[in-house]
Amino acid sequence: MPLKKTKTVAVIVAHPDDETLWAGGTILSHPQCNWFILCLTRGSDPDRAPKFYKALKVLKAEGIMGDLDDGPDQVPLNEKQIEETIMKLLPKRHYDLIMTHNPAGEYTRHIRHEEVSRAVINLWKDAKISASELWSFAYEDGNKEYYPRPSENASFYRALTKRIWQKKYNIITETYGFENSSFEAETSPQSEAFWQFTEPSQAEEWVENGGVLK
Repeated sequence: MPLKKTKTVAVIVAHPDDETLWAGGTILSHPQCNWFILCLTRGSDPDRAPKFYKALKVLKAEGIMGDLDDGPDQVPLNEKQIEETIMKLLPKRHYDLIMTHNPAGEYTRHIRHEEVSRAVINLWKDAKISASELWSFAYEDGNKEYYPRPSENASFYRALTKRIWQKKYNIITETYGFENSSFEAETSPQSEAFWQFTEPSQAEEWVENGGVLK
């Protein structure tokens, strides 16, 4: 995975644990990068917020949390509200690389993942945030037929070493405290995959196609 020359990476996610589930192995495998993780929800959650900051220490990353609504009803959020929250919390305006969710989500379905993806891509397109490239998490669950799997035809697909995967799994089960039988633990991918975009227009077209590359 070509991150050897990459210096600054922003990972923008909806929930505490998304950074680990979908990109934790990649983060752990590239300690030479300066990682900044922005989580947009649960900032005032007395359980999840402290665990997020503990996870950052294991990942050797900096980060911050927002507090957008993440109630069980998953009422759609205003697009501008998400964009403004990202702009407020993201400390830099240029990164070598930005990672975020897929506009179709990583599984069927979570509206916050989809909303965050679209907001990040819109900000990139409008030059409100700058990045040399953008990677989207590349996972699918066959419309709930199985746990999320990395897409083998994605731009980048990498099997994690046993050591890295175990460290990632420990963040999910020990740091975040999910049971071994939980969705999070059962999902925790042993390979990670990403779609790569070097131009905002590519990502914009991809969003219009619902997260499907033509």
